[in-house]
Amino acid sequence: MVSFLWPNNTNGMPHDHPSSVAEPNLSDPDLNPSQAEEILRGLAGVFSHQNPATARRVMYPPERTDQRWSADGQFPNLEARYRALVEQIPAVVFMAYLDRGIGEAYVSPQIEAALGFSQEEWLEDPVRWYSHIHPEDKQRWSTEAAEMFLTGNPLRSAYRVVSRDGRVIWFHCEAKMIRKEDGEPWFIHGVGFDITDLKRTEEALQEERNVVSAILDTVGALVVVLDREGRIIRFNRAGEQSTGYSFAEVAGQRIWDLFMVPEEVERFKTICEQLCSDQVPNDYESYLVRRDGERRLIAWSSTLLPGHDGNPALVIATGIDITERKHLEKTILEISAREQRRIGQDLHDGLGQHLTGIAFMSKVQEQKLMEKSLPEAGDAAKIVSLVNEAIHKTRELARGLLPVVSDAQGLMSALQQWAGEVEDLFAVSCRFQCLTPVLIHDDTVATHLYYIAREAVNNAIKHGHARQIVMRLAADEHQGALTIQDDGSGIGNIAPGNKGMGLHLMNYRARMVAGSLEVQRAATGGTMVTCLFPVLPPVNDEERSET
Repeated sequence: MVSFLWPNNTNGMPHDHPSSVAEPNLSDPDLNPSQAEEILRGLAGVFSHQNPATARRVMYPPERTDQRWSADGQFPNLEARYRALVEQIPAVVFMAYLDRGIGEAYVSPQIEAALGFSQEEWLEDPVRWYSHIHPEDKQRWSTEAAEMFLTGNPLRSAYRVVSRDGRVIWFHCEAKMIRKEDGEPWFIHGVGFDITDLKRTEEALQEERNVVSAILDTVGALVVVLDREGRIIRFNRAGEQSTGYSFAEVAGQRIWDLFMVPEEVERFKTICEQLCSDQVPNDYESYLVRRDGERRLIAWSSTLLPGHDGNPALVIATGIDITERKHLEKTILEISAREQRRIGQDLHDGLGQHLTGIAFMSKVQEQKLMEKSLPEAGDAAKIVSLVNEAIHKTRELARGLLPVVSDAQGLMSALQQWAGEVEDLFAVSCRFQCLTPVLIHDDTVATHLYYIAREAVNNAIKHGHARQIVMRLAADEHQGALTIQDDGSGIGNIAPGNKGMGLHLMNYRARMVAGSLEVQRAATGGTMVTCLFPVLPPVNDEERSET
């Protein structure tokens, strides 16, 4: 509790009798304005115990120099020059003597422009300043002023002051208590700067920050703000919910040290480097590791926030958890593929066999009619021809719905057959190369890879006008690679964010097999499409039934 002795008399003069001294407390929350005014009126004589009548007369400014004092205690023209200088400062300068009564004080003319009071009006009431301090700031002013009086430390603070017309003006005040050579307090000298515009700007900026923070904390997307080194600068509420970490726990740490799957760290760093070098990367997907170890698939989109000098300052990454969506898409696609395979098998084994029976019976009937030399034999021959044509179309339709047979070697067989069909249909060279057998035990994976190869070949012929196409399939224990290379003109510039339907479908199928797709110009010309995919071990019947 800050407190110090004040005299009971109200004329600003010290009282010599100890019993007449009271002890008010400026930091008392129950202090009312009348008590504060009473205290301030005694300010002038608080620190001096000498008779003001015997005190040396010192005019403004009371500063020591190496010159000698004149008989009346002032320098010729010095006060006028200093006053003129002070009154040019765009701030309110004030001074109050502590050894001769608060009536001998000074305030610069800027007080009128700032608050609407003239110098005379402001100085005629020694507590006008306190009465015009904003009610919410009075207690703080009292405490900070008391601290300055007691310790002698400068006062530096900002207060709101109510002007004559009721406007609220913010002042940044700096005041200092000057002491005499013997250490006795002499006078208070200070300056007040009008910082109303600055405060309003700060309030507007703070309001804008609050709006931005509210938006960030209410959106469902994960928002992470990173510096150029990948350290986390901002982390919204959705990020905390998605990762299980609070912002306080992740602030200042590199994002790849916390959330990234090890095999995706380098790819994420490369994307950040591309973004900072003004290369806009594609939207990308990566796994995020939660605090509990669970992996969540996140679809990221990044942008760059430049600094004041125009250079990259911050990377803003927004992510949407698509784990459930991807699982649902995969489930729907698997159901679709399963139904497609079932229809293909029904066409081949059901309708195809039925038509084959009809064709056989029609042929028999044709032969009987021919033996009897009946003219209807010609009609029977036409029926046999039409049925055989229907059988051929049924088999083609079944093969389209079921391009890869349910066999570990089905992909190799389907690609070999497709290469032959391309040569027959388009009169181009199309070869399939597979030096060692690549066994794909998952029919869905094999079907996706087959359609990727078909799309790449169609693009090479349609857009690249290729004359030679080579499909290669290779694999080791953990990873397989499907490559389609042509000698054509290519499919155009591979621009980031290319949304062509063919590329989109190939990328989608590659992700569905947990793989990745790369399309680039081949060193020898043309285009090379490469799909890398994991090689999974065979699934036994028990595991298949459980899934």
